[in-house]
Amino acid sequence: MMKLINLFPHWRMSPPQILALGFICTIIVGMLILKLPVSTVHGITWLDALFTATSATTVTGLVVLNTGSDFTIVGQIVIMVLIQIGGLGLMTFAIITVLVLGKRIGLRERVLIQEALNQHSIGGVVKLVKILFLFSITIEFIAALLLSFRWVPEYGWKDGVFTSIFHSISAFNNAGFSLWSDSLTGYRGDPTINIVITVLFIIGGIGFTVLYDVMTTKRFRLFSLHTKIMLTGTVVVNIIAMIVIFLLEYGNPLTLGALPLSDQLWTSYFQAVTPRTAGFNTLEIGDMNPGTIVFMLLLMFIGAGSASTGSGVKLTTFLIIILAVITYLRGKQETVIFHRTIHHDIIIRALAIVVISLSIIFLVILGLSVTENAPFIHIVFEAFSAFGTVGLSMGLTDQLSIYGKQMIIVLMFIGRIGPLTLAFALAKSAKRTVSYPKGEVFTG
Repeated sequence: MMKLINLFPHWRMSPPQILALGFICTIIVGMLILKLPVSTVHGITWLDALFTATSATTVTGLVVLNTGSDFTIVGQIVIMVLIQIGGLGLMTFAIITVLVLGKRIGLRERVLIQEALNQHSIGGVVKLVKILFLFSITIEFIAALLLSFRWVPEYGWKDGVFTSIFHSISAFNNAGFSLWSDSLTGYRGDPTINIVITVLFIIGGIGFTVLYDVMTTKRFRLFSLHTKIMLTGTVVVNIIAMIVIFLLEYGNPLTLGALPLSDQLWTSYFQAVTPRTAGFNTLEIGDMNPGTIVFMLLLMFIGAGSASTGSGVKLTTFLIIILAVITYLRGKQETVIFHRTIHHDIIIRALAIVVISLSIIFLVILGLSVTENAPFIHIVFEAFSAFGTVGLSMGLTDQLSIYGKQMIIVLMFIGRIGPLTLAFALAKSAKRTVSYPKGEVFTG
């Protein structure tokens, strides 16, 4: 990555452009390796290799081939590495590599880290990268160890340990890749699997800056405003989502209706937290009621936290808009939360991110409606899942046409890169040289 930065010294590329280029290069390398005969059992087309590499690098989880049966152990390891790189971030691995080699981190590299981790300044960013990298690897190791107690007795040492490591990395990075075609539906009532997997993708989805704030500050009243909003919002949204899904699916004999109460609660909890970019499922998505599907669209669009392993428009973006609407309805001038005022520029930026994101999703839905012979709700769900890099599907992914796969590839890439890039691009305010008189426009 550092060589990539200095490869074209005369090109004036912005940090978001460099990060996007880094993702593209990683995807291409992943595609080339997955196309090798050693990576698959029966071979793979170039488009499917590109789709899989994109899905893994953007930590989406949408698959056109069965990860467990169509890919060899080499292919599965490649997917796992792409997930780790895409989840923790290209700059994280680049910085760690440079530090291991004993090289110096320059100013430009620090600016890139600042952009990648959504920091307000470059001070302490290298220390932040080192701490977050060690924390992530430690969490994944502990989770893999816990999962091995469940899967080693079932699959043996070799397969059990690999399965545990694969799902630990996939869960922490909110990728949703599983070695089973039905994801985790076989473990819907298993407390160990439910707790370990969900804790992994909740921690990974909160955001690295929030984790760092929690580890260093340790007292809620001293947390930054962003950390307070993320922690409170995550708890509230997850509880509401669990209650809504339980009520909507309680009488559905194809999902919760046929399960005992304990399994109903575990499954409702899992399906409530997984749509916000995790991608695992313990219920067949296609069997859910239409109301549940629509509710999951909202959760997938909201996504995870800023500078996290997840995507979507981000929870803080969504909550800021909700708070701004409430402020307007109450007739107040300033949006306040936790005794802090949200600046109008942040509200405008959040609104712009949501509008642009919805516009992109709409265009892809329009395109898929033309190219795909599938129920409309399946198309809509696939588009929202791809943009939020969630990985949940109603069974459309492996049925996509060539054009459909290409559109989903682009949408997965935009979903992982777009909101972050847009946030930084919109944050840079241009100097006003001319001031025009205000005009009145009727709305509503």
